[in-house]
This record gives sequence, C-alpha cells and structure tokens, in this order.
Amino acid sequence: MREILLAYGIFAMYYVIAINTIYCGIILFSFKRLPGIIKETFYSKYEPLSGSKHVPPISVLVPAFNEELTVKENVRSLLALHYPEHEVIVVNDGSSDDTVGVLIEEFKLKYYKPTFIKDTVPTSKVKGIYYNPAFPNLYLVDKENGGKADALNAGINLAHYSLVSSIDADSLLESDALVRIARKYMENPEEYVAIGGNVRIANGCKISDGMVKKVNLPKKLLPMLQTVEYMKAFLGGRIGWSEVNGLIIVSGAFGVFKKDYIVKVGGYRGGYPGEDMNIIIKLHRYMLDNKLPYKIDFCPDAVCWTQAPDTFKILGSQRKRWGRGNLKNMLEEGMYMFMRPKYKIMGLLTIPYNIIFETLSPYFRITGFLALVGYGLLEMSGWTILGVFMLINVLYGTLLGIGALLIEEMAFQRYPRVRDYFKMVFYTILMFFGYRQLGILWRFLGHIDFMRKNNTWGTMTRTSWNDDNDTKQSA
Repeated sequence: MREILLAYGIFAMYYVIAINTIYCGIILFSFKRLPGIIKETFYSKYEPLSGSKHVPPISVLVPAFNEELTVKENVRSLLALHYPEHEVIVVNDGSSDDTVGVLIEEFKLKYYKPTFIKDTVPTSKVKGIYYNPAFPNLYLVDKENGGKADALNAGINLAHYSLVSSIDADSLLESDALVRIARKYMENPEEYVAIGGNVRIANGCKISDGMVKKVNLPKKLLPMLQTVEYMKAFLGGRIGWSEVNGLIIVSGAFGVFKKDYIVKVGGYRGGYPGEDMNIIIKLHRYMLDNKLPYKIDFCPDAVCWTQAPDTFKILGSQRKRWGRGNLKNMLEEGMYMFMRPKYKIMGLLTIPYNIIFETLSPYFRITGFLALVGYGLLEMSGWTILGVFMLINVLYGTLLGIGALLIEEMAFQRYPRVRDYFKMVFYTILMFFGYRQLGILWRFLGHIDFMRKNNTWGTMTRTSWNDDNDTKQSA
C-alpha cells in the first residue's frame, strides 16, 4: 500500500506541476498579445465602421427557451447595435412560457407561414415565422422543442447573410461589440472561420433599455466567484490559446461564424450540451482535413454581458451540463484527433490538454486528494509538508488569476474603482477554498449523468434585467 501511495503521490505532484506550467505558458501567450489588444481597445477608431458599407452584414441568432423575462431587453439591445447592416433572428425553441407573446406584443409581429426558410440543416418542425415591416431586420421563428443546437440550426436556415452570430437570450451585447469583431474579421476575411467574444458577468451592473449603463461587481457570493473565474478563463486562457490557433471553444453566449462552414460540418450537434465546443472542434477538423488555411480567434474587447447563476442548485446543474458536454465531445471528436500530427496544435496540444487536464481532472484530483490523506494517516509524510504542498498549489493558481486581473487592468479597465480590484484578488484566492472543489465534484457528477444517459437540461427561471441587479434563477 505504501509503495502504491508513494508512486501515485509522485504522479500527482508531476500532474500538478504540468497543469500549472501549461497554464503559465498560455497566460504568457496572452501577455504577448497584450500590446496589440491595448492598441485595439484604446486607440482604434470604430465609429467610422458603424456606417461603412464595407463592413460585412451579420445575421444574429438568438435561441430562446422560456426567456420571457429577459428576451425583450435582449432584442432591444441587438436592434440598437451600432452596426451598418444586421438582422436579428430570435428562435423560440418550444417555450412553455410567453416568450413568443412578449415579442409579438412588443414589436407588433405578424404570423407568416414558414415558406421562405431553407432546409439547409435538418431541424425540428418550424411552426411559423413572425415579422413586422416596421422592424425590417427582426424575425421570430417559432418551432417545436429540439434543444439549443436545433434552434441555432433553424436560425442558420433562415439567415440571409454569410456571417452568423450566436447570442444567448439571457445576454446583452455592448453597442460596439459586433463592430469590434467585424474589424478583426476584416483583417483576414479569407482565413477567419470563427471569432469569439468576451463574456462578462452582468449581475450587479445597472441595466436599462437593454444596455449596461454602469459596471459594478456582483453583491452575491457565487456570481462574484464566477466573475473572477470567467476573467481567468477568457483573458488568461482564451487569448493565449487563440494566439497559437488552439482555441477549442467559442462561447455559445457570443461568437461570429462563417455560415457556409457551419453548414459544411453539418451544423450544430444536438442531443447533448456542449454544442459550442463541438462546432469549434468540427471546424478545426474540417479545415485541417481539407488542408485549408484558417484561423479561429478571440476578440477580448467585444463584450457580451450575461446573467450568472446565484444558487448552488442552478450553478451545479450548469456545471454538470458542461461536464457531460465536455466528455461527449472528447469521446466523439477529441479521441479521433488525439496526438495525430495531422491536426497540428489541436491534435498535439489542445486536445491532449483538454482530455488530461479537463476531462480526466476530477478523477486525478479526487484520487490525488485521497492519496494525500493516506500519506498523513500512514505517517508517510508530515501534515506540515502536505499543507505546504497544498499552499504552493493555491499560490500558483492565485498568481495565474492575478495575471488575468493585470490583463483586465492594463487593457480594459472596466472596473473603475480601486477597491474592486482588491475585491477580485480576494475572491481569486477564496475560490480555492471550496468553490473549485465543488466544480470538480459537479464535473464528476456530470460524467455519472452521462453514463446514466441522463441528459436533462433543467428549467431556468430568470429575473428581468430591470427587476434586480443580482439575478435570481431556479431549476
């Protein structure tokens, strides 16, 4: 037993060293890109593009399921975007609430038979399309329930433009977000197939008429922890991964894609969550299989604000969904590309990293913790040494989190008060004492749900943007 524990303890130590070293390398790539990001954020002029005929038109797809409390503000913000030519396609995915009624009343939409929707990608039955000439760039598609991926595919079938953007119905775009992504796309339109936007937590912000009027940090514990978590993932992670063209996900909350390539890879995959990761993996694979030059990028100054769960029940449900989606994507797509030189960075770095340090992480971390406990109980090592090892791991993770905060302060400065940064540093440390452990447990439970073929999504009940700055949700 002692020999087994000793060997596993050594493995766990190298596992922790490896994952932190990779984290460090990725955040260094993020800092490498920082001068260009600062230039784009503070010195690039986007106003001329807002009225330019050279900016490519975009179809904005909004899948909606039981979103009656937030969808009106969401659509208002999308219609008010500073963008020369875009259409907003809301896809009601068989909602059981009054999502359709709210939009019909607000925009005086009229029913049209679904005669001009193309069957480019198979979807559940479309019951009708609603339209009002007074809002010429707004469409409402009403369809039978088929899931988020199915709703996105229905939107693609109706989309009139070659670029499509996916936006969650519980999210709000900043007025210049599409222009900022379009500017990046215009730098190399032949190679860009997907560009992701930056997702920030809206809980605590002052929101009016579908726009974030004042940026504040959340007042509640869980949204605050998610704020620093998202910042680390997007600013400390996705900037770096996109620098080496190894981005594995464009958030379903906000991204822009070439429609033709989504169609070529068969559209979004339904049946399980994780459709945002699946579509990116399939795009990488298609482009590399066909030896086509391409780039999948991240635009950190194009911002989408989203509501974050503020209860353990809803957050746990979300993270278990993410765990199921990640596992299915790795089994379906990742293993095929794993360690195959043909797939370059994706096959040799991104997919192996995801499988070893994301998909399998719950198993290594749970068993590693148990091994450490065994060390102490069998007196193979002093509790002081074990405590020091854990402290070093926490400090390492905290430094990486602070690195993301530095990128935030140097490049974006969304939080004007100095005390906000001290608060974020505090929560960056706090997340290592319970929150991350819960995340590991939820991911493990998500894997169990996957094995049991339990794919329930959970009912999300949201609070209107204007009712309370801190979102209330239940499942």
